[in-house]
Amino acid sequence: MSNPAHTIASAGAAKLAAERTIGEIEPVFAFYDAMPTGVTVSHDGRIFVNFPRWGDDVPFTVGELRAGKVVPYPDAAINRFDPNRPGETLCSVQSVVVDAANRLWILDTAAPSFSRPVDGGAKLVAVDLTADRVVRTIVLPASVVLPTTYVNDVRFDLRSGTGGVAYVTDSSVSGPGGIIVVDLASGHSWRKLSGHPSTSADPAFVPVVEGERLAIRSEGNAPSPFSVASDGIAISADGATLFYCPLSSRHLFSVPTSLLLDETSSEADVASAVIDLGEKGASDGLEADDQGRIYAGDYERNGIRQRGADGEWKTIAHDPRILWPDTLSVASDGYLYFTANQLHRQAQFRNGVDQREKPYSLFRVRIDGGPVKLI
Repeated sequence: MSNPAHTIASAGAAKLAAERTIGEIEPVFAFYDAMPTGVTVSHDGRIFVNFPRWGDDVPFTVGELRAGKVVPYPDAAINRFDPNRPGETLCSVQSVVVDAANRLWILDTAAPSFSRPVDGGAKLVAVDLTADRVVRTIVLPASVVLPTTYVNDVRFDLRSGTGGVAYVTDSSVSGPGGIIVVDLASGHSWRKLSGHPSTSADPAFVPVVEGERLAIRSEGNAPSPFSVASDGIAISADGATLFYCPLSSRHLFSVPTSLLLDETSSEADVASAVIDLGEKGASDGLEADDQGRIYAGDYERNGIRQRGADGEWKTIAHDPRILWPDTLSVASDGYLYFTANQLHRQAQFRNGVDQREKPYSLFRVRIDGGPVKLI
């Protein structure tokens, strides 16, 4: 007859099976101060990041990694928000993206802590990376920036029109999501798919992160859903298709860019062309490469997923250190860069207790592909 105590002791001493990692992620940088969201890499390997003003001490909202440090970019002055000059200074930046012409574009929400956007503050700012100076500012008007709007991520096609076009997601937490189209030459912009189910949080979605339901939690109150509209965005290698997803959903959607570019196209026509491409996992960031592949974070499973040209998904990185993969960026060096910022451990999800553990991380994983270059 076996001895139960001996059996338990033997099991404790044995090396037990555990979840396996997938792929090899390489640490690039560790952040010991404010929490980053966005990352982008220039054609010559410069790395830029941003820090939205969500409650952390954020001395500058856009920075560049230089010699093992993060320094304000393009300078400290523009990073000091002046409410009297909302279109000229940076308030709370959510995304930074280098375009095919090697310009850095800064997407300023002007909505710290998801507040109502400061009038005249939501904007796209282009920086010449050769001169390190601002060369273009496009302030987004009230016709596209609603009182509930939170501009989140952006992708570019520089072939459209005379100066190119930008596609921006509205990640509202209290109003309609949507896609904002910006003509870069004129600065004119318009909304598409505003409030459409594909740009809205899925009401049936219940996210589970690190084994617990992700919800807004405060002492003495019942948990409430964390509902975020259209967030991740990517453009196909040929520029014909825009991919996007709500943060509060597991589905990937697509729509032809031709219908978005036509300001006169009816909402019914655009809506009828939307395709639900099925489940991909719950994602914050999306990205695409020049091989026709789509990348998505999977914040419920600590992973990064890749959708092949045939539509099949596979996991290219799964690691317990991938704690909330946020922004994804394909670089010219054949790597996919991404931030892991523990967003789900913020105080609003943990009964007022901030459970994030510094440092936050910037990782990369080899993909043997390059960025989409529509120029």
